[in-house]
Amino acid sequence: MQALKPLCSSVGALSISLAAIVLTGCASKNDAVTQAEQMEKVQPGIAETKGLAEAGFIYGLPLVMNYAVMYEFCVDTNSGQYKAPFNQIYNEARVFTPRDTAVVTPNSDTPYSMLWLDLRAEPMVISVPAVDKARYYSVQLCDGNTFNYGYIGSRATGSEAGDYLVVGPDWKGATPVGIKQVFRSSTQFSLTIFRTQLFKAEDMPNVVKVQAGYQAQPLSAFLKQPAPPPAPVINFPKINKEMVKTGFFDYLDFALQFAPAGPQEKAIRAKLARIGVGPGKKFAFKNLSLEHKLEVGFGMKNGEAKVEQAVRNLGQPINGWNVSSAQGDRAFYHGNWLLRSAAAKAGIYGNDAVEATYPMTRVDLTGQPLDGSKHNYTLTFPAGQLPPVNAFWSVTMYDGKSQLLIENPINRYLINSPMLPGMKMNVDGSLTLYLQKASPGADKESNWLPAPNDLIYLVMRLYWPKATPPSILPPGTGTWQPPGVVQVN
Repeated sequence: MQALKPLCSSVGALSISLAAIVLTGCASKNDAVTQAEQMEKVQPGIAETKGLAEAGFIYGLPLVMNYAVMYEFCVDTNSGQYKAPFNQIYNEARVFTPRDTAVVTPNSDTPYSMLWLDLRAEPMVISVPAVDKARYYSVQLCDGNTFNYGYIGSRATGSEAGDYLVVGPDWKGATPVGIKQVFRSSTQFSLTIFRTQLFKAEDMPNVVKVQAGYQAQPLSAFLKQPAPPPAPVINFPKINKEMVKTGFFDYLDFALQFAPAGPQEKAIRAKLARIGVGPGKKFAFKNLSLEHKLEVGFGMKNGEAKVEQAVRNLGQPINGWNVSSAQGDRAFYHGNWLLRSAAAKAGIYGNDAVEATYPMTRVDLTGQPLDGSKHNYTLTFPAGQLPPVNAFWSVTMYDGKSQLLIENPINRYLINSPMLPGMKMNVDGSLTLYLQKASPGADKESNWLPAPNDLIYLVMRLYWPKATPPSILPPGTGTWQPPGVVQVN
């Protein structure tokens, strides 16, 4: 059975194909901001409206996608994907399966713990326990702009216990005693993703013990001081895949009120104000003329087409895989909103390359589309050339259309390095994975990664990739390259 299409994927499902462009900030941002502010009072023409709608879609897609996930995870208790209210950690004592549809391209390697932070009233303290050095874990801090603004964990801070402070964009104060590091979110709402390595199914009780050590509390509680007044109650607008088709800019208006503009965003924000998009504004689509409505639609379709093309062009093509570095903080994107949208569309909440690098492919070694309904495939790592990592690696199978995990008879969604002891090596020391919808036979089933009866999307994950040769870093130009997927006749 094909997995349901996730809401955050539907946000960007307007789809037609055009050539990709890269939007960057103007050479003189102050001039651009000033000119846009002066023009805001003038009704934009039809052609300008189309261009603004296109730019707004590209800029706003990650913010709206993020809001859609946040709404399902911690606002709508009936969403089917609800986890926990704000400022409360939710631990998953399992890995993700086809039932998890809120996030595209989900990781099924590491049981998740999730924490949506509401930083309006006061900062939050995140505490982590001491973790065995043999077990990889990471705590990714990703805000409403989809900027990765900090990391805690094996690579970033080590395996020792510690207390860390997360503050909102407007917080001012000194670092409290006992806090190891302060992280600043660019938005008032922010997602914290805990990933804890699972070695095998029987290891889950040990993962649960680690998860129990993850704690979150308001700064006032950490300091044993009275709490400040609570933040105002918010009426979060309902969002679903049908509503977002006609209300995209309404959701962007809502998200932007919790996301103060940084230096790189001031020019694009001023331009979007020309069509009534921005914090405290209301995009009055219904009041537009028919011609303006059509141009808004065409502009959004153009924006979506450019995002889709940018996804296909992410990174450097190597043996059919795209190897890229598409996620990072505000400085990493530096106003390249097309890259940010492509990163969110390819897999929202992806890690920085130094934390995890994600080669991805939809084609075989010859460039032909991967299609489980037509062909069987193999992926062979030559002897001594497994992915070079400090933690572990995996290859995950997804439905090529929805980018979700697929139902299969052995409930196997990936093959990873902890599974190597139970796999069969070839006589020359190489490792072959069998990518196909039907079993390759009992003698090869340990190496079988079930495929959909349809298009295939493969993602390789290299957690904490090695920085010295052989290495996949820098992404696209490293000394280690992923082998190509080969069609088996």
